[in-house]
Amino acid sequence: MDAGFLSAFAAGLALGLSLILAIGAQNAFVLRQGLRGDHVLAVVMTCALSDAVLIAAGVSGFAALAEAAPWIAPLLRWGGAAFLLVYGARAALAAWRGGEALRAADDGTAGLRRAVLTCLALTWLNPHVYLDTLVLLGSVASRFEGRVWAFGSGAVLASFLFFFALGYGARLLRPVFARPAAWRVLDAIIALVMWSIAAGLIWGG
Repeated sequence: MDAGFLSAFAAGLALGLSLILAIGAQNAFVLRQGLRGDHVLAVVMTCALSDAVLIAAGVSGFAALAEAAPWIAPLLRWGGAAFLLVYGARAALAAWRGGEALRAADDGTAGLRRAVLTCLALTWLNPHVYLDTLVLLGSVASRFEGRVWAFGSGAVLASFLFFFALGYGARLLRPVFARPAAWRVLDAIIALVMWSIAAGLIWGG
């Protein structure tokens, strides 16, 4: 592997982790399933494979679209930068205010079919997932000419790492994620990463 491949892969991994770490309904659901040991493998695989499909579509589709319409690349680059700046600002505000905590719901054990369908709904019915994968990841990937799939692979790996860690490490992580202070640190890290990537889009594009 050359340095360019590793750089693109690392960028995809970092951005993928930054996007997926934000507190949301999907992550709360995965955490709850992991805490209860309820169809954990099916749930984390559904989330990770869904992300893989969307990331692949974003990486491949954006390249073809940008070639057919050159004006789209700068439009999405600036749009992605704006999104990252706002996203980072929200994370920074959450870190400043504190008070956030992720706790598992005490629902009863659900069947496999219900668990998977819920997971699919939380993934595919969330409008932000399309902005993150098809637009944002696609626009950033275009900066790594000839190595877009290395970037995409890093982003896919980020999804698998996160969901498996959250699902199977939930019992170990519960005391940490139940504390608002832990989320303040996490939100601060997310804000810094988002802003650094936005700066790269603005000044490096």
